[in-house]
Amino acid sequence: MKWYGAVAVVTGASSGIGRATALALARKGARVVLAARNVPALERLAAEIEQLGQAALVCPTDVSRPEEIHAMIGKVLSDWGRIDVLVVSSGQYIRCPIRDLTLSLVEQSLRVNFYGAISVVLEVLPGMLARRSGHIVLVSSMDARLALPLDAPYTAAKSALLGFGDTLRKELHGSGVSVTNVLPGRVDTPMVAGMKFHPLSAKISPGAVAQAILRAIERKQATVVLPPQAWLLSLVNTLSPTLADWIGRLLWLEGREENPS
Repeated sequence: MKWYGAVAVVTGASSGIGRATALALARKGARVVLAARNVPALERLAAEIEQLGQAALVCPTDVSRPEEIHAMIGKVLSDWGRIDVLVVSSGQYIRCPIRDLTLSLVEQSLRVNFYGAISVVLEVLPGMLARRSGHIVLVSSMDARLALPLDAPYTAAKSALLGFGDTLRKELHGSGVSVTNVLPGRVDTPMVAGMKFHPLSAKISPGAVAQAILRAIERKQATVVLPPQAWLLSLVNTLSPTLADWIGRLLWLEGREENPS
């Protein structure tokens, strides 16, 4: 990947992994499209990127609305002519016990975490295929490999996204377009603010995920799992789900409220 002058679209760019990835891309020399709903946050990020001497395009977008995605991609192509990298990091963490779960909550999670993600991909993909060049990064979650208590709506959506990404990668083999699934564990973002985790399963920084994403693009990696020890727990879950469940309870992987009522 030649970073200088490349056009990268980042959804969920207003905070967390998306924000950190947008900054990392700009530091590499890419022009960055910033897509999210929080316009003031996007404008602050754009100012930071411009201070680095790089170009940023602010595109207020709600990924749960296909018409806004279509308008955003249209503006990017009109202004900058192409899209070289797509990083889909928009998401909504919905936490709910199964006994209280409603279909509307599941639908809400799917709308943002799955339908919104694939809607962006389907808008960007034709241009990449026509140029036989591009890289798509889908930020899923370790929840897609290792389900945790209380996370059913989020796990369902991220599992669907992982399956979509795996299928997409295999179908695009030889097309010039690469696909990477990113499966981070708990990341220190507003999504899990107010929650604490066992020291052995501590939150990782958005910056660490961003650097892993850039390495994956450069190396055309199929899958990235963070932190590295999560690979081991994923393997344990495949071989012995009962043992993985026990480890999960021991390390309270689902997290605990810092100030429970």
